[in-house]
Formats: sequence, C-alpha cells, structure tokens
Amino acid sequence: MIIAVIPARGGSKRIPRKNIRNFLGHPAIAYAIRAARECGLFDHIIVSTDDEEIAEIARAEGAEVPFMRPPEISGDHAATADVVRHAADWAGRNLGPVDFICCIYATAVFVDGEVLKRGFHEMRAAGTDYAVSVTPYAAPIERALRVTPRGRLAAVNLEAMAKRSQDIEETYHDAAQFYWGSPQAFAATQAERIARAVPVILPRYRVQDIDTEDDWMRAELMYRALFEV
Repeated sequence: MIIAVIPARGGSKRIPRKNIRNFLGHPAIAYAIRAARECGLFDHIIVSTDDEEIAEIARAEGAEVPFMRPPEISGDHAATADVVRHAADWAGRNLGPVDFICCIYATAVFVDGEVLKRGFHEMRAAGTDYAVSVTPYAAPIERALRVTPRGRLAAVNLEAMAKRSQDIEETYHDAAQFYWGSPQAFAATQAERIARAVPVILPRYRVQDIDTEDDWMRAELMYRALFEV
C-alpha cells in the first residue's frame, strides 16, 4: 500500500492558519491534496492535523482525516518525521501494510501529480528507499557574506570569493515540497535518511517555501506568472 501524508497542524505562528489560508482562491492545503489525487499512486491521502477546521476543509477537498493528531506531536517543535511515523503506524494497524509513504507539505502550492510520480520512480530506479525534493541555490553558498557585530561585511569563505561561480560545485537545498520513503526510512535518523536519499531536482521557479508574509506574497506572484491566474 502507498499512502500520502500531509502534515497540517493548526498552530502555525508566523503566518496564522497558513495551511487553510486563501491562496489565490483556494485553501493552501487544497493544492497539495489536488496534486496527491492527480498523482494516481496513492491508496490513501491522509491529512494529519490537530485542528477540526483543517480536518473539515481537507475532507471537502478529497483527503481522509481518519484520526486527530495527538498533542505530543502537534507543538511548535514537532518533527515532520514523527508526524509521518505516527500516520504510517496508524495506517499499518488500521488499513494494511504500508510499503511507501509520500510526505507532502500542506503549503507546497507548486507541487503537482507528475513531479510526485517522478519522485517515486526516481527513488525506485536508484535502488534506495528515500527521496527528497531539492532545488539549486540561486548563488554559490561558499561565497556567502555575513554582517559582523560592528555592522561590516565579512566573507564566510574568503578563498571562495576569488573563484568564478562556474568553478564552484553546485549545491542544493530542501525544496520543502515532498519526501518519498519506506516506513523503515522514515524510522531512521535524519543523517541516515540523507545518506540514503536520492534527489528529486526541481527548477527554482517552481519552488517557494512559505514561512513568512514575504514568502506568501512571492509565492502568489510566482503562481500568477506561471499559471496566468
């Protein structure tokens, strides 16, 4: 059995109620649910939430909310892997053996069914049991600058500042869209998961993590430009 798990707690602080806030005409979580439905791989699409309003909206969008998330994994410091493990354990006990899980973030408004399928197939083709959506950094991280306590600029890596950007190895960051994995992979430590992970590389113009109001505005502008909304 293959399941999708969409974590969506009710207590987001920086953008209150962001998982169900209106994003260009629809609750933000609707985009993740729609992508999971379009993917066609999932036997169950489960939203893990501690919030009745989120649960009601998720069901209306076509997801299942078969349990309410317990308080111990609903706080500000709850780890995504803990939420996924809880949902996978529940599914294993109540729905049948779970082979693979895709964790999709509730505010991944740019995710779509095709990229979810690509992630699954790239993971399987690589012979591993964990995959992470990633995107390239816009500029080499080795050439980062910091502000000193005196209010001046300093190079994080002075040696790298002398190199041409094309001579520096490309690096990536988590795209904050989805993770594919087996129950065993999600049960492993973070270091173990990274070591076994295959990257699902996404273009930067299809990635925007949403944690602040600035992020939200940028995501809406990008979405309008991409899809002519």
